[in-house]
Amino acid sequence: MASAGAARESSLVRAIGVVGLAAGIVNVTIGGGIFRLPADVARALGPAAPLAYLACALAMGLIVLCFAEAGSRVDLTGGPYAYVETAFGPFVGFLAGAVFWIESTLAMAAVSVVFVAHAGQLLPAIGGGLASAAFLAAVFVVLSAVNIAGVRKGTAVNTIAAAAKLLPLVLLLAAGPFFVEPRHLAWTSVPPAAAVSRTSILLVFVFAGMECALAPSGEVRDVARTVPRAITLAMATVTLVYVGVQLVAQGVLGADLAAARTPLADVAARMFGAPGRTLLLLGATVSMLGYVSGMILAVPRALFAFARDGFLPGALAAVHPRFHTPHVAIAAQSAITCLLAITSTFERLAILATATTLCLYAACCLAAWQLRRRDVRAGGIPFHVPAGGVVPWAACLAIAWMLTSVTAPEWAALAGALALATVVFLATARHRARNLPILDPERVR
Repeated sequence: MASAGAARESSLVRAIGVVGLAAGIVNVTIGGGIFRLPADVARALGPAAPLAYLACALAMGLIVLCFAEAGSRVDLTGGPYAYVETAFGPFVGFLAGAVFWIESTLAMAAVSVVFVAHAGQLLPAIGGGLASAAFLAAVFVVLSAVNIAGVRKGTAVNTIAAAAKLLPLVLLLAAGPFFVEPRHLAWTSVPPAAAVSRTSILLVFVFAGMECALAPSGEVRDVARTVPRAITLAMATVTLVYVGVQLVAQGVLGADLAAARTPLADVAARMFGAPGRTLLLLGATVSMLGYVSGMILAVPRALFAFARDGFLPGALAAVHPRFHTPHVAIAAQSAITCLLAITSTFERLAILATATTLCLYAACCLAAWQLRRRDVRAGGIPFHVPAGGVVPWAACLAIAWMLTSVTAPEWAALAGALALATVVFLATARHRARNLPILDPERVR
């Protein structure tokens, strides 16, 4: 017997292909961090900074392989929530979904804070106070309307934004070698492993994000082929861009990079003068706008999935009769994120987002192992991770290494969130048992 959730899933349009999904991952991954973190990485490692990017990319590569296999085996909307639920059952899946939604919302709000600050430098009239809050609210209204109007429109915006945000970075990568001073890239010593590991953990924030772009799995064409290809394309692009930008920034600014407050804008100013600085500020603003747009496409699907499965009010699982999008979930997500961005700071939001992200990654790596062990298939031949019995556990070890930097208050905040999620699960158990039909065996086998 088909479930009500499956019926709602069938009303969604499978319109996202490899390029659209890869663009969404690039949008979510290349956010505000690349315009801020080169200075922090240079401060810690100097010319050896690319080591941290490569170490973080290696760890993320293991995680991405697990996501690729899980995503090719489960095609339900909800991304990581759906992967873990299918692998380990409703309770563990719901906790993973709660962590996914928390980290996605915190990261989305954090980047929104930086976005409105950069926009304020370009448009002084919205530089702070009520004007800044009103501008941010207007941006959320417009982007929400675009995504409600159809997944194709939202995906098109993401593809355009991905191209637009890469233009200033590509300009730096193309012109940078003509301005680089080789002496600025010379290593005077090999940094200690502890310094590389600490910096790699810092870079998790700029590499994270593909799990959010995978949330609309119920709207992806040919999941078994599209998901792994899109992830591979997107993460290779991101790693090359990050390492290249760091090398150009270090080569142009040298020791000045470590003290720069707007490092890439300072690089552009050194290369092209004031117009170059303005271009990079504009590029940073577009980059973060693309990030927010991508998250508005992806994250509300987690709320949709929660409501579909009876954990939240059914209204959040409504699908627009004309546009076939989860319009109520999109509006609710935008309102929550905008409120957090207006009332909190980037640092507070980003720190909490990083800890929850790593915990979610660990759950999804274990889910990939379990889904392969049970041979769960969404249709077609799933993607098989090479050395699939080892990769998930290696990824978990890398995550455990990263989590050693999490502080006690951050663990306490995460534990409190999971306790609240447990209360929600238990409080809705009777309602779900009474109102939701038995799940389709094909979904849970």
